[in-house]
Amino acid sequence: MDALILIVEDEKDILELMEYHLSKEGFETIGFLNTKHVIDALEEEPVDLILMDRNLPGAEGSEFVESLRKRGIHTPVIFVSAKHKDEEIEQGFERGGDDYITKPFSMKELVLRVKAILRRTKKTSLSGALIYRDISLNLASRTLFIENNPIELTKLEFDLLHALIANQNIVLDRDYLLEHVWGSDEVYQDRTVNVAINRLKEKIDPDKTKDYIKTVRGVGYTLC
Repeated sequence: MDALILIVEDEKDILELMEYHLSKEGFETIGFLNTKHVIDALEEEPVDLILMDRNLPGAEGSEFVESLRKRGIHTPVIFVSAKHKDEEIEQGFERGGDDYITKPFSMKELVLRVKAILRRTKKTSLSGALIYRDISLNLASRTLFIENNPIELTKLEFDLLHALIANQNIVLDRDYLLEHVWGSDEVYQDRTVNVAINRLKEKIDPDKTKDYIKTVRGVGYTLC
């Protein structure tokens, strides 16, 4: 199976064991000991599934997943946690979990649960595509289709649209876009973002009938 799994587990031995058994099943993995760089990884890589511990340094795993959901990141999540009380498991689901495994657990059970979740979510994660309305943005091939028609974008335009779709329902300010799309917030000016947004609008909505991107005056941009 060709899927990318992101694992957040603060015990290095358990993390390495999980990575080993999942790689034996043909999965690719990215491992983290805390949540510090997880959002960056989710924005840069076509992650199909997250395995999330709850007792983490600097963050509680289910609260972090809840924050991902509020950012519009809906990658499936399996909690793998020593928190095993009924109310704790229920809390995990309420905060955005798709499945829950309590520690200690067998690696065989982990692999079976992973395969089951991926089967259920295959339609949205098969090609690493982000879907928004009639837009399909394929992260693996860096291609854009609108109503199944290919649209040519520059690297900058692709990355800009990616940032907007990955953060649906959130207004992204110009400083955020300069940092995450251009990689700097010093060299460029606000007008740089305005011009790029207008060029992107022209390409994805030349007839100005779909209004994909909304300008929030004085703040930034979001998808409608």
